[in-house]
Amino acid sequence: MQDFDFKRLFESLLYNEKYPLMFNSGFFLFFFCLFLMTYFLFSKTNKARIYFLTFFSLYFFYKACNWYVGFIILAAIIDFKLSNYIYILPVGFKRKLMLWTSIFLNLLLLFTFKYTDFFIGIMNDVSHSNINFFKLALPVGISFYTFENLSYTLDVYDNKVKPLNKFIDYLFFLSFFPKLMMGPIVRAKDFLPQIQKKPFVTKQQVGEGLYLITAGVIKKVIISDYINANFVRVIFDNPGMHTGIECLMAVYGYAMVIYCDFSGYSDMAIGMAKWIGFEINVNFLSPYQSGSITEFWKRWHISLSSWLKDYLYIRWLGGNRKGKIRTKINLIITMLLGGFWHGASWNFIFWGGLHGTALVVDKIWNNITGKFIPKNWVVRIIGVLITFHFVCFCWIFFRSTTFANSWLLIDKIVNQFKPYSYQEFFNNYFSVFVILGIGFFLHFIPSQIEEWYKRFLVQTPLVVKILYLFICIFIAIQFKQADAIKPIYLQF
Repeated sequence: MQDFDFKRLFESLLYNEKYPLMFNSGFFLFFFCLFLMTYFLFSKTNKARIYFLTFFSLYFFYKACNWYVGFIILAAIIDFKLSNYIYILPVGFKRKLMLWTSIFLNLLLLFTFKYTDFFIGIMNDVSHSNINFFKLALPVGISFYTFENLSYTLDVYDNKVKPLNKFIDYLFFLSFFPKLMMGPIVRAKDFLPQIQKKPFVTKQQVGEGLYLITAGVIKKVIISDYINANFVRVIFDNPGMHTGIECLMAVYGYAMVIYCDFSGYSDMAIGMAKWIGFEINVNFLSPYQSGSITEFWKRWHISLSSWLKDYLYIRWLGGNRKGKIRTKINLIITMLLGGFWHGASWNFIFWGGLHGTALVVDKIWNNITGKFIPKNWVVRIIGVLITFHFVCFCWIFFRSTTFANSWLLIDKIVNQFKPYSYQEFFNNYFSVFVILGIGFFLHFIPSQIEEWYKRFLVQTPLVVKILYLFICIFIAIQFKQADAIKPIYLQF
C-alpha cells in the first residue's frame, strides 16, 4: 500500500497529457501554496531566489507542456549569446548580422511549429499538389516568449538595455512562470532591474495581488468558463442549428468569454508576481468601455498592442513619419501581422485586416470631425456602443473555425430572427444570461470604485485576506465545469 502511494505521488509530479498544469486547475492551488511556502525559504539571498524561481518556472512549464520546455531553454541560450555579441561589437555589418541572426532563428522556431501547415495548405491549393501536413503540436507560450526574446535583442542593439552577464538571470526573465505561457509580454527594460533588488514583498503588493488573483479566478472560472461551456461553444460549433437571436447572444457571450478568459489569466499572473515581489505591467483596462477602436487597442492586450506599435509599426515600418498614405498602410500591415500572430488561419488575418481598416477609418474620421464634434457624455456613449459592436462583429471571425461558419452565423443573425422563440430561448439559458449580465456589470464599474475596493483589500488584516481568498475559491469551485476548459490564448 505504501509503495502504491509513493508511485502515485511520483506520477503526480510528472507531466499528464490529460491534465496539464494550468492556473485554473484544481491541482494548481495546492501547487502554488507549496511553492509559496518553499519560496520564502529560498528568498533570503538573491542568488538562491533566482535559481529556485528559475527551476520552479521550468518545472511548471514542463508540467504544462512536457518536453517543449526545452525550446524555451534553447531560445534563451541563443538570444543570451547573440545579444552579448551585439553589445560588444562596433556599429557595422557584423553587428547587424548578429541582430538578423537572432531575428531569423526566433522566427524560424515560431514559423516551423505555428505556420508550416498553413503554408503547405496554400501551396497545395495553388499548385493543386498533395503535400502532407506535418501536424506539429504548437509549443505552449512560444508566441509570447519569442516576442520577449526579440524585444530584448532589439533593445540591446538600440542601446536601450545593457545585456545580462549571467545566463541564469536571462533564463529566469524568459521563463518567469506567472507570465510564461500566455503573457503578458514583458519587456526586459521593465523586468531586468527587479532581478537584483533585495527580495521584499510589501503590504501593498500582498493586497493588490489578492485582489488580482481573486478577480482573475472569478473572471476565468465563474464567468468565462460557465458562459463558454453552457452556451457560446454550443452555438459557435454549429451555428446552422440555431436561430438568429441565439447566434447574436452567442456573439455577445463570446465577447465576455474571451475578455474574462484572457484578462482573468493576466490578472492572476500579475497578482502572483506581486506575491513574490515582482511587478508586471497591466494588460487590460476595461476595453469595452472604449469610445473608439484606437482607444480599444490602448486597453486590450496592452502588452501585445504596445509591442506591435513600438517594434513593428514605429521601428520597422516607420510609423507616421513617412506621410499620411504610408501611415495608413503601416497601420493595416501591423494589424494584419497582429492577426497572423494569433494563429495560422485566414480568419485571424481577416480579423486583423478589419481592425487595421477600422484604425485607418478612425484616424480619417478624427481628422475630419475632431474640430467640431463636441466631447460630451452623449458622444462618448455613442462611441462606446459603435466600438463595442464593431469589436463583437470582428470576434465572429476570430472565434469561428472557418469563413463559412462565420458568414453562416452572420446570415442567421441578419435573416433568421424568430420573435416567437425569444421567451423559450431566455428561459432555457436564464442562468447563462444572469452570469453574462454580472460580467458586463462588473466590466463597466467605474475605475474609481475598483481602485477603492483594491485599497480596501490592502488595508484588511491578514486573517480577513485569507478568509476572503478561500471564499472566492469556494465559490469558484461551485461553478467549475466537469471538463477543464483550457485558456483560449493557450493556442496562440
